[in-house]
Amino acid sequence: MKLAEALILRADLQKKIEQLKSRLENNVVVQEGDKPSEEPDVLLREFENCVIELTNLIKRINKTNNQTRFNEEWTLADALAERDGIWEKRLVLSHIAEAASIKQDRYSRTEIKYISIVNVKEMQKEVGRLSKEFRELDTKIQGLNWTVDLI
Repeated sequence: MKLAEALILRADLQKKIEQLKSRLENNVVVQEGDKPSEEPDVLLREFENCVIELTNLIKRINKTNNQTRFNEEWTLADALAERDGIWEKRLVLSHIAEAASIKQDRYSRTEIKYISIVNVKEMQKEVGRLSKEFRELDTKIQGLNWTVDLI
């Protein structure tokens, strides 16, 4: 199995676990005299099996990420951490630029005037640069995911 396939399977298992949690919650309490639409014991066993499968899959994904070379300096795990860091920085700068860009309407000269204390243009430029860096790194990671076998 390729790493990319394992990542898809991981996402599917995570969705299935969320659905099972919801189904369990909907079937553990019924009105007196009624029967649940699904047996909680069966749902609970299925939930436990999915959690075990997900846990084992995540361990294998993590091992693969830690042992796969991304480039001369990084493992795949390093590249993922770098990508996440770029995304977080981009997200914060984007929010700051957005907040600093909001125009305050004043109806009289006695109202308080607010001014931006950051250079929105430069910040937007940096957001664009980080977005490009994120996309390029993410594309390389995704490409590698389809060539690497899961450990």
